[in-house]
Amino acid sequence: MDPEIPAPERLALYRTMVRIRAFENAAEAASQGGVSAYGQEAAGGAKVRGPLHLSTGQEAVPAGVCAHLSRADYLTSTHRGHGHTLAKGADLGRMMAELFGKASGFNGGKGGSMHIADFSVGMLGANGVVAAGLPIAVGAAHAQKLQKKDAITVCFFGDGAINRGPFLESLNWARVYQLPVLFVCEDNRWSATTASGPMTAGDGASARAESMDIAATQVDGNEVFEVHAAARRLVAEVRAGRGPRLLHALTYRVKGHVSVDPAAYRDPAELAAALETDPIARARARLVASGIDAAALAAIENEAHAEVEAALAAADAAPWPEAGAAFTDVQTTGAGQWT
Repeated sequence: MDPEIPAPERLALYRTMVRIRAFENAAEAASQGGVSAYGQEAAGGAKVRGPLHLSTGQEAVPAGVCAHLSRADYLTSTHRGHGHTLAKGADLGRMMAELFGKASGFNGGKGGSMHIADFSVGMLGANGVVAAGLPIAVGAAHAQKLQKKDAITVCFFGDGAINRGPFLESLNWARVYQLPVLFVCEDNRWSATTASGPMTAGDGASARAESMDIAATQVDGNEVFEVHAAARRLVAEVRAGRGPRLLHALTYRVKGHVSVDPAAYRDPAELAAALETDPIARARARLVASGIDAAALAAIENEAHAEVEAALAAADAAPWPEAGAAFTDVQTTGAGQWT
């Protein structure tokens, strides 16, 4: 474990991870029956409707990266963005309310899981389109540079995004203009329901970044202290004006593409092997080995579960959006009017 990480900071990393896991587990349970897919029919009792993409098993990446970000820094996310949002400091209760479609949610209940955003903490939004967060991040970073702001942008994306055009375009633009952006590839080995490896030429995200003269670092994305150390260095380099950087975090998506997906296309032995490297279990073991009392870790876990339970109750009791809200937050570029 990195000796430069003081005990309070190590505990903070653990707290972030267990809060993300507790949130994802609760959201997964609340979403069962919320969508007709994978041979299942939607049921009336589901609290979370529509596709819900979980980041279970990937908690070490947002925890390790966002620990180095300030409120003024920007962040863009993916359709699998609950963990990123929490790690950036967004309110857990308001995010749960958004998943429930309630008026007290971040987007007034109109965005749902794939469109979480909280500008107050620099979270510019999750995105339902694969790779769409990359050009948004580059635009945000370019604005920061033009405005001479002392802030950076972090862009999370999955391994499936590197085979789409916006990946190449965004890295090229960021390198040409030496923008203050850290690209973070959460390489969870799966692109929806297809294994990424067989359809990806070359050595993946880090190799492609280096081919464009962007320094890249590959880490074990299930080892939070390794992610933290690498992100600390890369964030410092970006802040120092040395241009874009890329962090290639190798992790694993232990759940299906969406919460109701049983992932029957996956080899059970592959999943079993991945579960042996669970990032929270690994962090817990290392913390205990370093002398931190197991009771302190249990208290953190209990606090996270209590917070999530409170968020579930509050979201359930919160009001639905007013009907008129459907006509707000709508962009118009012409002279038309609602009739």
